[in-house]
Amino acid sequence: MSGRASGVGVGLIRKIRSAGRVAEPAGDRGERLPQAAGLAGSVQVRHVDAGSCNGCEIEIGQAFSPVYDIERYGVRLVASPRHADVLTVTGPVTVNMASALRKAYEAMPEPRLVVAIGDCAKDCGVFAGGHGVAGPVSDVVPVDAQVPGCPPEPDAIVAALRGLTGR
Repeated sequence: MSGRASGVGVGLIRKIRSAGRVAEPAGDRGERLPQAAGLAGSVQVRHVDAGSCNGCEIEIGQAFSPVYDIERYGVRLVASPRHADVLTVTGPVTVNMASALRKAYEAMPEPRLVVAIGDCAKDCGVFAGGHGVAGPVSDVVPVDAQVPGCPPEPDAIVAALRGLTGR
């Protein structure tokens, strides 16, 4: 049996060598969003929860799940804002998170984009007027794109982040 298994391996190697390198043509790399200048290809994303109810985080998790698989479009989560091209923010910005969000944004290298995910990030949603709410994300850092919804569908999150990659 081991002889047969090695024979299959050799046959596969021969097939790979005869076919050579096969790749799809690069295609048009035009930007889908005007604010995506300089971010064609893969995009590194740092996520900040500025005070959400975690509904949007669940949907972001689904966007990275095997069902929606946003990583196939070159979107990857990173642990540090210093490695990120895009900052995704959920929830209204609370008083305690405002300075932390500013620091995360300032730690990102240029060019940097901010995507506000969910209605709360856009306009505070149901948390508007709360005593611990500093305001929407756009009051703290400049926002380049918004994904509406409470919470937004994973398809909408994938579409927004996919547009940043040019794919």
